[in-house]
Amino acid sequence: MQKNRKYLLLILSLLTVLHLQAQTLQQGLQNAFTRLQHDAQCRYATLSLTVLDAQTGEVVFTGNPDVGLAPASTLKTVTAITSFYVLGKDFQYQTQLGYNGHIDADGTLTGDIIIKGAGDPTLGSWRWENTKEPNILAMMTAAIRQAGIKKVNGRIIGDESVFGSQSIPEGWIQQDMGNYYGAGTSGLCWRENQFDIKLSTGAVGSKVGIAHTVPAMPYYQFKSELTMVGDNSGGDNAYVYLPVGNNTVYLRGTYGGGDARKSIAAALPDPAFDAAFRLNDTLIKLGISVSNGPESVNTLTNKNQPVPAITGKLTTISSPTLSKMVYWMDQKSINLYAEQLLKTLALKLGKTPSTSDGADFVHDFWKARGIDPNSLNTIDGSGLSPGNRVTTQSMARILQSAKKEPWFADFYESLPLYNNMKMKSGTINNGLAFAGYQTHGGKQLCFSIIVNNYNGSASAMRQKLFRVLDELK
Repeated sequence: MQKNRKYLLLILSLLTVLHLQAQTLQQGLQNAFTRLQHDAQCRYATLSLTVLDAQTGEVVFTGNPDVGLAPASTLKTVTAITSFYVLGKDFQYQTQLGYNGHIDADGTLTGDIIIKGAGDPTLGSWRWENTKEPNILAMMTAAIRQAGIKKVNGRIIGDESVFGSQSIPEGWIQQDMGNYYGAGTSGLCWRENQFDIKLSTGAVGSKVGIAHTVPAMPYYQFKSELTMVGDNSGGDNAYVYLPVGNNTVYLRGTYGGGDARKSIAAALPDPAFDAAFRLNDTLIKLGISVSNGPESVNTLTNKNQPVPAITGKLTTISSPTLSKMVYWMDQKSINLYAEQLLKTLALKLGKTPSTSDGADFVHDFWKARGIDPNSLNTIDGSGLSPGNRVTTQSMARILQSAKKEPWFADFYESLPLYNNMKMKSGTINNGLAFAGYQTHGGKQLCFSIIVNNYNGSASAMRQKLFRVLDELK
């Protein structure tokens, strides 16, 4: 009896300690949250925070948890988790290389070589050795040679049709679209749908010139309207405006002398065409002539020409697995990866592979798991649209749902380390957000914090959000 009494007292003591720890954490979060609400930078802002026990889903703290706010790139956590559930951690895209027509005994293909995209955002990417442009081109040319093709009486065609013709999600702003982070989706991506423009800079007030592009883009013309500004003027405020109905790319805005890179990354308007162009160029260098110029579905459509189907297979190119793609998507906040995955989710479920249908599927998916779709009012998968609205409570609950899944370790590993915490960040239009996980007192917590419409310095506001999150450590 005495022994049982000691055990009972020990258990009661532990429960008391845990209760006091919980009270202390809640009070600390409340004080920090209230302090930030009354900060001058938040005078006209809306601030929201939800903290949950990642194991049980128990509410640890909430402050304005049901207010819909722009989540910025923290929305990528929702896209990633949904993709893990639906596609699986080992999912891979399969790009087909094939041809139509026939191959003569002398090695002449009378027909076209076709690169049939399946939505892979990594084709030609520099992030993995086997996805790099030279290696992909080598794989394609090796398959062409193995088929005995020595001459092509036809074209190299990039077929991006699997995702339809709308590459830019509704709700994105024009200023973002020509820049690398605003690269549009494509059924056939190439080099993450971007290229570099190298600049020639001079004195303050002078026009910034264009030295060259990497890679060379001979089928576009470039015009710079950039103005050189001083070192302390904010650096790179240059924006790229892509051609609409012509082949001229404009650079507008200002460029700071303190930016030593002298380079800006631009979105690739027609990645399927560029993939076909690079394969065409490589074949010619290898002595395999191609009678006609490269094409994409876009260029063929503009000429009112049909897109031929593959009748003979050459090779299949597999992407990295989903877990590896999500790692880079979250680490570098790659909008393209998120948008490609969103369209893939729609396609996987037999819907139209559009951004809007992908967003609708995400809403339905989480509604079936108890998340009110009105609290997940999103129109893209990356968070780039300023029109997205998400509550911190719903985002935290989606994060918590992942904790019990066998792929959780892969998702957790994908999150960057900020403020010595594993979390995804987001920045947009006077808005900042963080979403992730932190261990406190041996218990793993998940959280989402968003502030919209703050004033003043983004770096100062970021540090103030960190001070609130420090209570979780």
